[in-house]
Amino acid sequence: MSNELTLNQLQEKVDRYIGQFKEGYFPPLELLARLTEEIGELSREVQHVYGQKKKKQSESINSIEEELGDLFFVIVCFANAQGIRLDEALLNVINKFETRDKDRWTRKDEER
Repeated sequence: MSNELTLNQLQEKVDRYIGQFKEGYFPPLELLARLTEEIGELSREVQHVYGQKKKKQSESINSIEEELGDLFFVIVCFANAQGIRLDEALLNVINKFETRDKDRWTRKDEER
């Protein structure tokens, strides 16, 4: 059995999880604060792995994958709370890059 889920299925799964609690989704400003917190934790892990400022021995070691998962969970919560389908939002952004920014970068097939 495959673990692959669509973005819509992931949003539904998160919604079922959050829906079992009376508190429901956090308000928008709280979700934004949570996003900021998770970005900070991801930044710290990237710095630990690739940067010059390594963690202290007292700091726990997480993985970039784990921190991306935490960040994505909060993004899905934010989208669900706002009634936004992430698959549609992402497709709109991809379309924007494919049209507005189509000539912005050097394509591999154009390199000589």
